[in-house]
Amino acid sequence: MARLTIQKILEHGYSAFEQGRRLPLRVRNAAKSMRSCRTSDLGGHVQACPDGHVKRQWYNSCKHRMCPQCSFIQVERWLVKQRARLLNCNHYHVIFTIPDSLRPLWRANVTLMSTLLFRTARDTLFELLGDKKYLGAQPGLIASLHSWARTLMLHPHLHVLVTGGGCHSDGRWIPVRGSYLLPFDVVRTLFRGKFLAALKKALASGQVVLPDGCSTQQLQNLFNKLGRKKWNVHLRASYAHGFGVLTYLARYVRGGPLSNKRIVQSQKGQVKFHYGREKAMLMELSTDDFLSRLLQHVPPRNAIRVRSYGLYHHSSKETLHICREALGQPPIEEPEFLDWQTYCSDRGESHPERCPVCGKRLVSLETFPRMLYSRDTAPPPTPAVAA
Repeated sequence: MARLTIQKILEHGYSAFEQGRRLPLRVRNAAKSMRSCRTSDLGGHVQACPDGHVKRQWYNSCKHRMCPQCSFIQVERWLVKQRARLLNCNHYHVIFTIPDSLRPLWRANVTLMSTLLFRTARDTLFELLGDKKYLGAQPGLIASLHSWARTLMLHPHLHVLVTGGGCHSDGRWIPVRGSYLLPFDVVRTLFRGKFLAALKKALASGQVVLPDGCSTQQLQNLFNKLGRKKWNVHLRASYAHGFGVLTYLARYVRGGPLSNKRIVQSQKGQVKFHYGREKAMLMELSTDDFLSRLLQHVPPRNAIRVRSYGLYHHSSKETLHICREALGQPPIEEPEFLDWQTYCSDRGESHPERCPVCGKRLVSLETFPRMLYSRDTAPPPTPAVAA
């Protein structure tokens, strides 16, 4: 049985899905890229064993940030680079979530709302951790924006990796006291106040696009109402290092909200996928509903999904070096560029460019441009081994 993928669901269901819908150009481009990934549509090249054992075609990847098929190597490159920069200290995982009632405003103002979420989460942590009452030092932050829940519904929230300490103005390293970073109620209240203040300022300056059927006064009333509610902010206990949280963040740097391995079934216009930690937690949607939920998370062009602040910001190299010395770490060594051949080898897979019969390196015979072959006549991307 062929492996179920988002690409196959798009191939069979996207044409009908897009009929009658006014989809943004970024969504249409994303669907086109994912459908074409590693097919003859994008061109490729032919390699063969010098002794004639194997001849195979390699098709180019789309490299779209939503594509789960070609995101692995790019995610791993990001992860390798970030791991080399991590400080040898405890780290904390903080999650900032905006209320559900702000979802219509998010849909109408994705770029503005995501910018405000990054900014207010950063300012909240910097203000509190800069206070001598809690830490009195500058921490390092790596924040990753997720716009989805596991059911693929819109659920904007920010995951933040925070160092368990910071750099004092005199250069001393000051560790966080205790197993928790900050008082929960203090963080939640300050974040709520900063985010609502930023929204009100943006609304007053004309930066906000009003959702359909919503007036300025209704938005102002909603902001006032939300100012009296409890917001969802989650502060977890400390981790001995930041690798685990960093790996979690990396999982969604690219590749979209759903991996192919979570898809269980796609037939008769229905798609079934895992949505919980347990395999028994299955959700079944019509193909149209599935694609609608999935494609709503295509980010605007050039949108930044991961940001670094404080000690982990690219402009803080000298301060980061001072902190590494204080923590007994050597200077940062920039990792070598991770090519896909090395990535496959590190995963224990056979070298993709060696003949499985004699082990010799495959040689390139030719390249073919985009759409040289149609999908119906293109040779399969599997090796043909001579008898």
